[in-house]
Amino acid sequence: MNNLVLDAKDISITFGALKAVTDFNLQLRENELVGLIGPNGAGKTTVFNILTGVYSPTSGTYTFNGEVINKMPTYKLVKKGLARTFQNIRLFKYMSVLDNVLVANNFNMKYGILTGIFRFHNYWKEEKEVKARALELLKIFDLDKYADMPAGNLPYGQQRKLEIARAMATNPKVLLLDEPAAGMNPTETEELMKTIKLIRDKFNIAILLIEHDMKLVLGICERLIVLDHGNVIASGDPHEVVNNPTVVTAYLGADDEGDEEQQWKIKIC
Repeated sequence: MNNLVLDAKDISITFGALKAVTDFNLQLRENELVGLIGPNGAGKTTVFNILTGVYSPTSGTYTFNGEVINKMPTYKLVKKGLARTFQNIRLFKYMSVLDNVLVANNFNMKYGILTGIFRFHNYWKEEKEVKARALELLKIFDLDKYADMPAGNLPYGQQRKLEIARAMATNPKVLLLDEPAAGMNPTETEELMKTIKLIRDKFNIAILLIEHDMKLVLGICERLIVLDHGNVIASGDPHEVVNNPTVVTAYLGADDEGDEEQQWKIKIC
C-alpha cells in the first residue's frame, strides 16, 4: 500500500452560527486520485481552504507526511509540497504563459540576493535550468507553442490547463484541483482527463479534485467522497457512490420524481 501523505481527522469549521463542515475525514495516499463531490454549497471548497491554510479548522487535526499542519500558513504548505488551483482562474494575464510558470519557481531558487543583483554565474545557470523545466511542463500540457503569448489571450480551456501547469511547477506531492473542467467543452474535458492521469503517473503525486462533470469524475477517480451540507454522506467506489440513494437525493432533492432521476443516470453514464 502506498504511503499516506495527507490525513485529515474530524475536521470541522464554524462561521458564526453556521457549521460549514462537520467531522470531515480524509486519508490520501501517494499516487491516489480521489474526487470530492457534492451539490453547490456542500462545503467542498471550504475543505480545500482548510487543507491549504486559508482557514483554520474549529476542531480536528490534519497532517501532511506525518507533520501536523493545522496552523501552517499557505506559503509554507506550498514549500512542503501542497499545491492547488481555484474555481476562478487566477493567472497573471498580462504576463506570458512561460512567465506564469516561472513565477511559481521563485521560492525554490537557491541563489542569494547578491548573486541575483550582480548576475553571477550561478544566477544564469539556475535560471536556465528553471526555464528548461518550465518549458517541459508546458509541453506536457501542450502549451509550449503559446509560451510567449500573454496568458490572458489563451482560450479559456487552455487557461485552465496553464493554472494546473503553474501549480505543478511548485513540485507538489499533493495537488488539489478545484473544478478544473469548469467552462470546458467536451473535447477540452477529454484532453484534461488524459493530462490529469499523465501528471499523476509521471510525477507520482496524489490528486484530490472537486468537480461537477460526472463523466470526468467517473473517468479518472479511484475513490469518491460526497459532501452535503458540510457532512460526508458517502465514500468509496465511484460507481457505487453515484448510485447511492442518499447521494441521488442530495443532488436531486427528496421530492423529485422519476424523470429527474433518469436524467441523473444519463448524466453519470
